[in-house]
This record gives sequence, C-alpha cells and structure tokens, in this order.
Amino acid sequence: MLHSSTPTAAKRAAFRTGLASGKLLRFPGAFSPLSAMLIARHGFEGVYVSGAVIAADLGLPDIGLTTLTEVAGRATQIARVTALPSLADADTGFGEPMNVARTVQVLEDAGVAGIHLEDQVNPKRCGHLDGKGVVDRDVAVRRITAAIAARRDPSFVIAARTDAASVHGLDDAIERAKAYADAGADLIFPEALGDEAGFERFRAAVDVPILANMTEFGKSKLLDPTTLDNLGVNVVIYPVTLLRLAMGAAETGLSELAARGTQERLLDRMQHRRDLYDLLDYQSYNAFDTGIYNFEL
Repeated sequence: MLHSSTPTAAKRAAFRTGLASGKLLRFPGAFSPLSAMLIARHGFEGVYVSGAVIAADLGLPDIGLTTLTEVAGRATQIARVTALPSLADADTGFGEPMNVARTVQVLEDAGVAGIHLEDQVNPKRCGHLDGKGVVDRDVAVRRITAAIAARRDPSFVIAARTDAASVHGLDDAIERAKAYADAGADLIFPEALGDEAGFERFRAAVDVPILANMTEFGKSKLLDPTTLDNLGVNVVIYPVTLLRLAMGAAETGLSELAARGTQERLLDRMQHRRDLYDLLDYQSYNAFDTGIYNFEL
C-alpha cells in the first residue's frame, strides 16, 4: 500500500545476491509504476527503468534530451511500488565526471538498486541506431571511477555499458569492458551484440557479471533465457517490450473507437476493472482507513 514494504537496502541486497548466484536475472522494462507492479506479479527478478522508454513517454526520441531530474523522478515512482530491485539507465551520467558523481547520488536517493553508465559521446543516442560515437577509453574510465567514488551505499550496483562493438569492433569493446571492470564496475553491459558469439567472448574475457539487452527490432538476435543462461549471462533486460505492447494495443483500440464510435468489441482485450483494483490492492487501503475507500468493488 502506497509504497512497497521492502526497504531499499533489502532490494539492493537481493540484486547483489542474484548477481552472485550465477542464475539469470530477468528485468523487463517498466513504463510506469503500474506496469512495474505487473512485472512483480508475474515472477520476474527485477524491473528495468529504460532511458529510451522515459524519452518516448515524454514524446521525445532517445537522443540524450531527457534530464537527470526526469529520469530520477520516474525511477523514484517505479522503485517505490515494488519489492523487486530496479536497475536504471543513467545514459552517460548527464555530463562530465562531477555530473556522473551527482547522478549516482541522486539515483541512490531515488531508491533504485543500481544504474548503468555508458561510454557514448554526450549527447548519446539509442544503442541500436547507426552513427553512434564513443569517448576515448580513459574518458569512460573516469566516468566509472567518479561513479564509484561518489557511491555511498556499497550495495548500490554500478554497471558499465560499452557501445564500442558497433563502432570500433568487438576487440575494442572487450578491452574497454576489462578496463571498466578494473575501475570498479560491478556489471558489464555490452550493447548491440549481434549473436551468441559476442556474449561467449565477453564471458570469457571479463570476471564480473554481464548483461544482455534483448530489445526488439534492433541489432541483437533475440535469445531465450536458457540460451543466455548457458552463455553465462547474469542479467537480461527487455527495455521497451511492455511499452511497445501497450502502444500497439492502444493504436488498435483507438482505430476501432474512431471507426465504430464504441469500445464494445474491445472489452475482451482490456484489463478488467476488478483486475486493476486487485493489482492496486484496493482492499489494503480499505483496511487502513475506510474513509479512503467507501464503495463496493
């Protein structure tokens, strides 16, 4: 009710324990607090807060236009409603190393279990678009170093994303990943790998956990959890899946409503009122204060 009863420290501990377990952790992307609650209900291990989704929800392309304030606001809303650990996309850290340090502390305060920082030039773009650029390796290492220095909670996970594979090739991406791990990154996120071979090489090259991005319509082959687990991947994110499903359904529904003037034929595709109320846990609000809840379901 109102907020998850699970303390932030426990969520971060669960994320750390999951990373150490060797088992694959599945983090679908939440486009809202309500969708995060649904992710938890379906038995996933975590919730992802995607920068691309936040940008799209604001009506913006994923080209570095969102601000730290906007990301932290949405991350706070999502983290508060679920007992699952949440991993937030912090883009390039929103500036130079000092900005990265502030980003870490602001997102610590937001209640997420961890963030990832990338080595793209600033402003960045979607990792599955062509024409990306990456900063020099030492610049990216400084970002990670600043993040580690600014972290106040040692359980807060700092992941390093490298976009170098599609810019300079897999060898450079692997060398960067090693440098980021040496700088203290807890998790390595190699973006836009094409297939299993890339993950095999990363797993062999780095000693820290690795993350796979299984986004639709991108450069990566969509691999199932068994394959990812066998490859030694520790975390998989599905960043835009729920937003795409929701927007696809919304397009279909609006077309039907515009054409027919009624939603009668759409009712069987909708979440029923009773299911929404169950997800929102109306009954707990009634038990807490009947003055808040004074009608029958």
